[in-house]
Amino acid sequence: MQIVILTVPNCPSATTVLDRVREALAGRPARLELHEIHDQAEAERLGMSGSPTVLVNGADPFGASSEGASVSCRLYRRPDGVGGAPTVSDLQAAIAAAFADQEAGG
Repeated sequence: MQIVILTVPNCPSATTVLDRVREALAGRPARLELHEIHDQAEAERLGMSGSPTVLVNGADPFGASSEGASVSCRLYRRPDGVGGAPTVSDLQAAIAAAFADQEAGG
């Protein structure tokens, strides 16, 4: 499992999302990477639809297919409204789905 967090420099949600991903992993093995994105071309190449973007095995489990690449801040819909990072439970669900997909051979 590979989890990549894409952020812009000085993203106020970078630390929060990194902490939540670690908590959501709950000891599961994963390669965790944090990348700072500095321009639109890099955002397009890596699939960043706002900062922070979490990619699980190369896919954005929270992104809509209509979202384009962006070096702007990103907001996530959560049960308590919106915030700068997905909730731990949303991350846990995305990670569990990715592990299930891996086990199924996907």
